[in-house]
Amino acid sequence: MKRYIGNLFIVTCVLLTVAVWLVFPPVNDGRENFTRAYAGEVIGSINIVLMAFSLFLSARPKWAEPFFGGLDKMYLTHRHTSTAALLLIFVHVLTVPITLTGWKLGNYLAVFAFTGIVAIAMVSLSPRIPFLNRLTGGTYEGWKRLKKFIGIFFIAGFLHSLTVPHPLNAFIAINWVQIFFILGTVSYLYTEVFGRYFKKYLPYTVQAVEHPNRSTTEVTLSPKKEPIPAPRAGQFIFVRFPSSRLLDESHPFTLSSAPHEDVLRVTVKASGDFTRALFTHLQPGMDAVVEGAYGMFDYKTGGQKQIWIAGGIGLTPFLSFLRDLDVLERDVTFYYVVRHSEEALFLDEIEAAAKRHSRLKVHVRFSAAEGSLSIEEVVRNAGGEIREAHVYLCGPLGMIRAFEDGLRRAGVPAGNIHYEEFNFR
Repeated sequence: MKRYIGNLFIVTCVLLTVAVWLVFPPVNDGRENFTRAYAGEVIGSINIVLMAFSLFLSARPKWAEPFFGGLDKMYLTHRHTSTAALLLIFVHVLTVPITLTGWKLGNYLAVFAFTGIVAIAMVSLSPRIPFLNRLTGGTYEGWKRLKKFIGIFFIAGFLHSLTVPHPLNAFIAINWVQIFFILGTVSYLYTEVFGRYFKKYLPYTVQAVEHPNRSTTEVTLSPKKEPIPAPRAGQFIFVRFPSSRLLDESHPFTLSSAPHEDVLRVTVKASGDFTRALFTHLQPGMDAVVEGAYGMFDYKTGGQKQIWIAGGIGLTPFLSFLRDLDVLERDVTFYYVVRHSEEALFLDEIEAAAKRHSRLKVHVRFSAAEGSLSIEEVVRNAGGEIREAHVYLCGPLGMIRAFEDGLRRAGVPAGNIHYEEFNFR
């Protein structure tokens, strides 16, 4: 399927890198530990390939989303390639022969690249270690600022391979790896330097700020000049508010507005430091910077029989679906689950949509009073047959995992279960 092409391409490039080194091996110049040096070069080349794709995925190219199954899946691949590259760095260091005398530029670049990459990786993997925490100030934005240097260490790592004393003579293999060095470097420069010139980030204004309940903010954004390219219902944007120090962090939020609207709306629950600051500090008239839209969470690609399950603020993509409806051409059963009635949002709008569209069946559940929604109830309401249904899930990760497991046990194919994971760190 199309959504697997991206991962298969990365794996193929790694295998081709090994093949190039084997088919066009370096000249054995009789040096001591030639085999170790050869193996170290192969491992280092694989490292360059993996890091190049990590930087490419960090650039968030929208055109690549269909080949990975969405931006959230791209970030999972990014995490896997980055982790593999980190492990291979240690293998590379343990493999290549190291001398403590006669150091040249390449040796110092190796230490610089190794130290920088490992430090950033350790902050990502163990952000609560005290001495690592000081590198970021203990904040998400501090971590993002630190991560911006990863491309510099990537470049230093590749230059190290060209400037070490007595490099191996492997012209074809080195030039093959240069392709990925260029890919990684261009991706890094696009992300950190040139993205603004390609209209990756567009200026908006906060038109309105509403609080539909005591923990939720609905933000309406209007473009200052040109809007982002027309989003699809269910997609998400990255947004930050540079006029506020507390809110000048780029975070992903699902659009709750319909694609045909001339404004963007996001509905945000105050559940973390940033979203709590958003609830208390965001005001109309503030500047905003928007990037997107991203995502492949689209009910229009699903079958005729669908089940939508929203938990809490996971309602937002389904709001966008409902607001986008003209004629509903599918049979949809929509479950909206919140703990307490005062947490429910836009019930009047949801009920009005159900009245307009006879093929839409809505079930609102207050779990504190009625108990949690179970997979057995979903199957029962589907008439006992759920295998052909396309199921769309949005809510807490624990809820998504539980329903995914239950749906698979009930016979729903993995390709019929749709959700997005916003764990982009």
